[in-house]
Amino acid sequence: MANPERLEKPGIRGWLHKPATIKASMLLSHGAGGDSKAPLIVAVAKAFCEAGYLVLRWDLPFRQAGPRSSPGGSGLRDRNGIVQAAKELRQLAKGVPLYLAGQSYGGRQSSMVAAEDPALADGLLLLSYPLHPPGKPASLRTEHFSSLRTPVLFVHGTRDPFGTVEELREAIKLIPAAARLQVVDGAGHGVPPATAASLPSWLSAGAK
Repeated sequence: MANPERLEKPGIRGWLHKPATIKASMLLSHGAGGDSKAPLIVAVAKAFCEAGYLVLRWDLPFRQAGPRSSPGGSGLRDRNGIVQAAKELRQLAKGVPLYLAGQSYGGRQSSMVAAEDPALADGLLLLSYPLHPPGKPASLRTEHFSSLRTPVLFVHGTRDPFGTVEELREAIKLIPAAARLQVVDGAGHGVPPATAASLPSWLSAGAK
């Protein structure tokens, strides 16, 4: 497998992982406290590239603004960036399925984009979805779930303070599309990088 290639153009900054034969593509977004170099993000990109995915692990627009910047606001800037980067991937890998994937904040914004435009992606991979702020189970971040028409796989730890497995199971019932939950025993908010090796098979299991 070749080393990842730098991709940098207005609005897009990241790394492309190119397999020998492309069977699908994936836009991989990081969490609010990380960037495209986060260990989990790098591990996930490598695992999917080995499985035949063209993966773009990239810095969301808020991170492109500076290493200490934060999302802030409604996240609209980041969602617009996801749309732009997804369209770029469609051009780079024409005729194959496109997946939007993300850790925590990156996954939430990706799912909101998919709810707004079901045609943008063929599937979602949401790692450690931030169902609610820690200690505030009533402040659910599920307003868009009923609009999701894109198949989705949630990967969630049993010790995640942003939502219990039971809470997430209940929330998933709001999604009309095919939605599955893969539980990672003992994981907190941010599944271990070692989990990455299993993700391609977990995702493909739902594509049948």
